[in-house]
Amino acid sequence: MLTVWGRRDAFNVQKVLWFIGELGLEHRHIPAGGDHGGLDDPEFQAMNPHGRVPVIDDGGTVVWESHTILRYLAARYGKGTYWSDDPGARSRAERWMDWSGTTLQPDFLTGVFWGFYRTPEDKRDTAAVAQKLARCAAHMQLLDRELATRPWLGGDSFGLADIPAGTNLFRYFGIPIERPSVPHVEAWYRRLQDRSAYREHVMLPFDHMFGRLTY
Repeated sequence: MLTVWGRRDAFNVQKVLWFIGELGLEHRHIPAGGDHGGLDDPEFQAMNPHGRVPVIDDGGTVVWESHTILRYLAARYGKGTYWSDDPGARSRAERWMDWSGTTLQPDFLTGVFWGFYRTPEDKRDTAAVAQKLARCAAHMQLLDRELATRPWLGGDSFGLADIPAGTNLFRYFGIPIERPSVPHVEAWYRRLQDRSAYREHVMLPFDHMFGRLTY
């Protein structure tokens, strides 16, 4: 049985649960982190010495780091659909995965979602938030140009490229911030919302996080 540890409202956990849903894999979910605790337990530390979620155990194979988990699941369960033996074909998805993790997510999730939405108003660094908002606007405009020529980030069909970047969209379009006009990104977001696994694992209420800096 595939087992997943993490909070359902944790951004990186949502990526993994969403993809598991797309693959239709039977799994069990164990709440961990935040109010659930458990990350300092010796048993959890033995699986991930960094004490962070998500973590999966797939029949004795333990994997941590969300994008590594996505690659592992794609290689093991999604060959021909989500995983190619051709390194060049794989790179079309992986470059967007890495860009999302190193560029989009830090600017939006850390800079805007945490810096603005999760930080009480009297503690916000408004100049820093404005800078990150501008960077996010540029990222979304870049995505808009890319998606003007294809329906999915990685090409003509839904794939791994869509998951890390697409997970941002529910919160990006759901908080009261200024956003540029990005019609192709909005159309992509509508296509994601048509996917049952996206609705189940990503489109979860997050209003309990407003003004709350703790997990």
